[in-house]
Amino acid sequence: MTSFSDIANASERLAGAGYLPSKDIATAAFLLDRLEKPALIEGPAGVGKTEFARALSVALGRELVRLQCYEGLDESKALYEWEYAKQLLYTQLLKDKIGELMQGAGSVKEAADRVAASDAVFFSERFLLPRPILKALVSDKPTVLLIDEIDKADPEFEAFLLEVLADNAVTVPELGTIKAKHIPRVVLTSNAARELSDALKRRCLHLYIDYPTKDRELAIVRSRLPGVAEKLAEQVVNAVSKLRKMELKKAPSIAETLDWAQALALLNADTLSPELVAQTLNLVLKHEADVDKAKPHLHSLAMP
Repeated sequence: MTSFSDIANASERLAGAGYLPSKDIATAAFLLDRLEKPALIEGPAGVGKTEFARALSVALGRELVRLQCYEGLDESKALYEWEYAKQLLYTQLLKDKIGELMQGAGSVKEAADRVAASDAVFFSERFLLPRPILKALVSDKPTVLLIDEIDKADPEFEAFLLEVLADNAVTVPELGTIKAKHIPRVVLTSNAARELSDALKRRCLHLYIDYPTKDRELAIVRSRLPGVAEKLAEQVVNAVSKLRKMELKKAPSIAETLDWAQALALLNADTLSPELVAQTLNLVLKHEADVDKAKPHLHSLAMP
């Protein structure tokens, strides 16, 4: 595991991991690695934000730890849980010792104090079940921590994240502050479902990833699907670019471009015709209203 030496090195290693970055993306990857600073990646759904984190982990030789955010996510799901069943089992196994501990206690208070003095035995790391954030911090191997779709989590969860992002540490009340064994490279993604707090943004580098240019998207198709005919790949990328300019409920993502190109190749297509567009448009547009809006433009979509 080695850090990026410069932006060109970041670009080359991300490409080697199957992710073709723009100059902005390669620069952000280099800086978040060398500055050891979290990066907030924003942009439309399907432009490669999550894939960036996966490629970063491969390029840096770090394990990827992913936390998928959702409404109602709390610390117990993101940070840790106590294994109460395991604690109960230990209590049963040690009941004789507990009995010895209680012998000679002159009052209920004294007995309770003796049990309380043993809390450290039952609230220790052996009973701690790490969730993604704590797992990324205490891992013996360096990690990339992906906090995916942070905009879906509640604002209160953002406030909890600030300690992690600022100090690379978390506080477990029963154990105290746990610092990272290796500072993780942290990537947060957002589809802008809601506005994120200024406090969170201040702690992060910022990168906006938009839909790729036609040249970059064509390079992605060629890299991922080398068996697709050259002309067909160009026509698919051109058609997707035109679709994205329409006022659709959901514009096609890069993944849908790849799915469409691969499906057309499986249909033994070498070029894209209006008839073929009509037959396969549902592969790239996922709402019937969007399909209906695109159908009057079949000939235009099939043009080079």
